[in-house]
Amino acid sequence: MARSKTPWVIVAVAVVAIGALVLVTRSASAGRHPEPRPGITAADVLPPSTYAGYDQIVRAYEAAQQVPQVLDGLYCHCQCRENFNHRSLLSCFQSEHGASCDICMGEALMAAEMHRQGKTLEEIRQAVDARFRS
Repeated sequence: MARSKTPWVIVAVAVVAIGALVLVTRSASAGRHPEPRPGITAADVLPPSTYAGYDQIVRAYEAAQQVPQVLDGLYCHCQCRENFNHRSLLSCFQSEHGASCDICMGEALMAAEMHRQGKTLEEIRQAVDARFRS
């Protein structure tokens, strides 16, 4: 009788172990910030004037134009990397996605302000994570 349960116990332990590994891997990679690409520019950022009349959206797209190298080094906590295959926060502003997402806009505005204050990319990453990580 004990022998007939052994394969099922092994399968159950394996399933639990695989599930734990997937969760650990997913949570570790979910918040990993990409390294900014050398020479990245704002050439592909949509023009802020596209959103004239929507002050916060305009400011967020302006931030992306002003500090693309910073935004390219930030993970976007709205999880657009997983859902839309975005590389970084900068990707959100190379499409209309940034205009419809409070998280993207909040991260961009925060990052641009901190950059103006002389904060390093690592300091900006830590602040963004503290505020927007769920």
